Amino acid sequence: MKFEHKPVLLQECIEGLQIKPDGIYVDGTMGGAGHSIEIVKRLSSEGKLIGIDRDEEALKASKERLAEYTNVTYVHDNHDNIKEILQKLGINQVDGILLDLGVSSYQLDERNRGFSYLGENELDMRMDKSQELTAKKIVNYYSEKELANIIYEYGEERFSRQIAKNICNYRKEKTINTTKELVDIIEKSIPKSKQNDGHPAKRTFQAIRIEVNNEIKPLYNTVKDCIDCLKPQGRLCIITFHSLEDRAVKNAYIEAKGKCTCPPDLPYCVCGAKTLGKIITKKPIIATKEEQEENSRSKSAKLRIFEKI
Repeated sequence: MKFEHKPVLLQECIEGLQIKPDGIYVDGTMGGAGHSIEIVKRLSSEGKLIGIDRDEEALKASKERLAEYTNVTYVHDNHDNIKEILQKLGINQVDGILLDLGVSSYQLDERNRGFSYLGENELDMRMDKSQELTAKKIVNYYSEKELANIIYEYGEERFSRQIAKNICNYRKEKTINTTKELVDIIEKSIPKSKQNDGHPAKRTFQAIRIEVNNEIKPLYNTVKDCIDCLKPQGRLCIITFHSLEDRAVKNAYIEAKGKCTCPPDLPYCVCGAKTLGKIITKKPIIATKEEQEENSRSKSAKLRIFEKI
């Protein structure tokens, strides 16, 4: 299957980055190069793009798609390690960073990756296939309490306790190996009358995927690290797809902006509040109606932009 990922909020991201032809830019979630190709098109031979992805298949697809461009560096790593990555490349600061925190269309559609609750495939859900933790290990070895907490916190699933209980009862008899087995357990855990808000397994699968790939815990610090890596007037653009991600990004931006506590009638700040920059998007940018109709995965997307001083 061809690695494709229809870029979400593409034009908004490109405008938000304010690309300089000779600048250095990072696509921290390169995927199938949907955003990357539009960035590198706007760079001169003096400019540089660094593409990072945990998924080796994504990087391979990106290399093929961007084969004609010689000013792209590909890094198989996690964007959470952006400071270390840039340090190894001998780069101190960059002009812009883009993070698209969504799962790619390829990862969702390539059923044998185990991200999808459709069909019957091995429970995996790893973005980086070299890591040890898989969905299968979580489902079969986490305690009932741990499972319930993850499903409730990361999936915002109100039937989390019943789902966790039924998972643990099922695995006493046999190992849970496939996505279909897990879906069947989830469907039996939620009353039929409450299964009217999309697929009943959607929230639980999201929660397990987040746990497998450690998507939330480091995010707040990752945002702060990205801001540290920007040059003055550099831009950070982050696309999120659910409330937990969006909240972490929003809070990190607010802290980076700082807050003056001086009385409003003072002509200048005397409280010593420090700021790293300004939030460009007072409210997150969402996809247009046209984009949402063309790409259903853009419906939950939110873009927040920060500019370093």
